Amino acid sequence: MILYPAIDLKDGQAVRLVHGAMESATVFNDNPAAQARAFQDAGCEWVHLVDLNGAFAGQPVNGAAVEAILATVTVPCQLGGGIRDLATIEAWLSKGLARVILGTVAVENPDLVREAARAFPGKVAVGIDARGGRVATRGWAEETDVMATDLARRFEDAGVAAIIYTDIDRDGAMGGPNVEATDALARAVSIPVIASGGVSSLADLQALRDKGTIAGAISGRALYDGAIDLGAALSALRD
Repeated sequence: MILYPAIDLKDGQAVRLVHGAMESATVFNDNPAAQARAFQDAGCEWVHLVDLNGAFAGQPVNGAAVEAILATVTVPCQLGGGIRDLATIEAWLSKGLARVILGTVAVENPDLVREAARAFPGKVAVGIDARGGRVATRGWAEETDVMATDLARRFEDAGVAAIIYTDIDRDGAMGGPNVEATDALARAVSIPVIASGGVSSLADLQALRDKGTIAGAISGRALYDGAIDLGAALSALRD
């Protein structure tokens, strides 16, 4: 199972939110590129990036910070937030992103996801953010009646590289991930599922790993706070 350290970008800084509320932002590093380099130097195989402003604006906002990260690290990076058309997908991939994450458009324009996955094999992931099992869009500001598992199944034959499943109620709250819901989603589809939201201890990572169904886990606040020792976590997941 791969550990994806998270860098959430707001106003050019690396921050973390609680339950996705922008007013709850805590700044952890005003140099996101240096933070990405630190993750790489610690042995991380990937870096997970989110353009928080972009998620609300519907277009990239923290582009300069993302480009600085891409210029600083050699490990692959994936980015979500404000990516809602093919031109933006193509632009980001041309700048060196390994994978784009499509969230809102997966609900509002699933044909775009399919088109992008065909055009850029292995480089398109679907972000499914859910509250109480129901998908939320537009920076988690709008809730839908779509169930997370139903949405995932719609892309079973689309060729997407991964599904990033976030339990919004767990995100940034340091209360542990929703292991059972993530495992259930992973069992419902053949697409690799990456867990996000609430991963706050080595035990959380081990619980996700031990399910044997989950391809990766994203953690942010716990790494910044020191609740998870990055070196110990990477060793445990490799073992």
